[in-house]
Amino acid sequence: MAPEDFQMPNDSQTQDGAQEQETMHIDKVLGGPAHDEGPGQGLVFQTNRGELKGILHQVEGSEQGVIWVCGARGGFGGPGPGTYARLAESFKEQSITSLRLDYREPNSMEECVLDLLAGIAFMKELGHKPVVLVGHSFGGAVVIATGVAASHVKGVVALSPQTYGANMAGMLSPIPLLVARLPPRCAEQIYEWAQEPKKLVLFEGAEHRLEECKDELEALLSEWIPETLAASIPA
Repeated sequence: MAPEDFQMPNDSQTQDGAQEQETMHIDKVLGGPAHDEGPGQGLVFQTNRGELKGILHQVEGSEQGVIWVCGARGGFGGPGPGTYARLAESFKEQSITSLRLDYREPNSMEECVLDLLAGIAFMKELGHKPVVLVGHSFGGAVVIATGVAASHVKGVVALSPQTYGANMAGMLSPIPLLVARLPPRCAEQIYEWAQEPKKLVLFEGAEHRLEECKDELEALLSEWIPETLAASIPA
């Protein structure tokens, strides 16, 4: 079904089989130009809690997908800068569809998790198997919390994450977690909370936006994400 006339059901399920919060559902998704100057198709998710914007990098017939979210201010830029858009386009060559998602209410953990749950439901409705979630800074905690709440998740990547909201990392297993950041303690604390399978990568000399290690970061994600999507989740 084309994004322009996509109708979302209201009965998405959580990992425990219970109904997700009924206060957040998508009624329709409208397509249009991208919301930034980069590539991709702009989407507007019309929900009962306001409009949610996204940029879709779609591969027809793809079954693998990634959802990317930013920090506390929202938007589409992400670390690098530009890492999300570049990888979203490069992954198309491997038949991986990406959805770059903004927040309706940036810096609200509960609302941002609902936004990401909506994005997962959208990707599932398009025919994608469980997706990888990638979040930067505040978004690192959002993807961890969402990975615990949702059933349709294959892996979680937290880039320069904050610890607030990420204390559920220990509940992600057996979903694999990749934590990547500069040396400060936050990443190491989240890694300690998490159970296997998990991986910690520290970039010496990098600042919070990871601009100094952009090439190394993109090489890491270009390997870890496709491998995680292709692998089976351990029992």
